[in-house]
Amino acid sequence: MEDARDIAEPRWLDTDEQQQWYAFAYVLTQLPAALEAQMQRDAGMAHFDYVVMSALSMAPERTLRMSEIAQYAGSTLSRLSNVVIRLEKRGWVRRRPDPSDGRATLATLTDDGTTKVAAAAPGHVEAVRRLVFDPLTKAQQRQLGAASQRILGALNAPCPTDWAPPGATPPSDRG
Repeated sequence: MEDARDIAEPRWLDTDEQQQWYAFAYVLTQLPAALEAQMQRDAGMAHFDYVVMSALSMAPERTLRMSEIAQYAGSTLSRLSNVVIRLEKRGWVRRRPDPSDGRATLATLTDDGTTKVAAAAPGHVEAVRRLVFDPLTKAQQRQLGAASQRILGALNAPCPTDWAPPGATPPSDRG
């Protein structure tokens, strides 16, 4: 005999929910594409590369475990490893075994990598402001943050308040 839950009707979206979902789903495709295009055009690198290098730039001694970077970047270790290999070939990142745990790998942003991410940061921040913050009021910006944290909670994803990697120095404290 079938369980009533097996034959229950799906909870379909109403008209308002459909419109809100389609708008949000479109943002989920268009915003990453716009950020990628800006980073490629202005810095000659992938947006994901910038995210990885930015995380390292904020970390103490510009060094993090690969697993910490993967969590910060919302990536698998496999994808991150491929990216870091590419960044290493460009001289922007260096890898080495973690002396406190030989099973882990540390990634360090090199001086050339620091120069590259610092040069890319102003264009990235301007794109984020233009595409995300400028179209919204201050109240809408706060609502966006609160809604994003709730969605991350439903996804069982970490909800960092400042999106900085472990041990990072906040930008306002770096001068």
